[in-house]
Amino acid sequence: MSESSALTPRHVGFILDGNRRWAHEHGLPLIEGHRQGYQTLKTITLEAFNQGVEYVSAYVFSTENWNRNKNEVKALLSLLLWVFKHELTTLNREGIRLKVLGSKVRLGAAMLKAIHEAEQQTAGNTRGTLALCLNYGGQQEIVDATKRIIADGHDAEEVTAELFDQYLYAPEVPPVDLVIRASGEQRLSNFMTWRTVYSELLFTKSYWPDFSTADLHDALAEFARRQRRFGS
Repeated sequence: MSESSALTPRHVGFILDGNRRWAHEHGLPLIEGHRQGYQTLKTITLEAFNQGVEYVSAYVFSTENWNRNKNEVKALLSLLLWVFKHELTTLNREGIRLKVLGSKVRLGAAMLKAIHEAEQQTAGNTRGTLALCLNYGGQQEIVDATKRIIADGHDAEEVTAELFDQYLYAPEVPPVDLVIRASGEQRLSNFMTWRTVYSELLFTKSYWPDFSTADLHDALAEFARRQRRFGS
């Protein structure tokens, strides 16, 4: 692959880290950190599309998050269910298509129904795609893709990276050009494992609820300064 001359990433992925620490430092219940984190995601997603980004992905609930306190898990999933049910007007008004990536196991009938309806009702929107990674793990995505390839009867010699792409969750979502992780942690934590092999990485010290449009502009400017050679 030749060196990219694109100054704007097509796909930006966000690891929404620091919601709980933000709530703790503000003397608030943990769920308030997640609520503020969602409001930040809403603001940043719209601004990213304004800046020419086509795909925004957000790590909202990982396969490992089931190990958290049961009350926190319940509250976070309830918040996500509310988003799927009540934010369709905003998504459609802004021309945003919603896709949800992740395992359907353990999500429950109500959540699965809300996801399906949200994806269906926003399917025709073309301004940008918001991909929410819910009950998502990068390794699990690869395992699930492998199982589907085997189930479809492909021989080993047929399996290529191009074929594998077709068996990912929401295969139309392209590789991630830029990953931004908030809160100072410097790891990917099982986020978009297949799609991030050539991603540019940017780590910020601010907690995700404090991530601003100015921070986004700085990140996009940094991306534009980098040279992407894709191994060449």
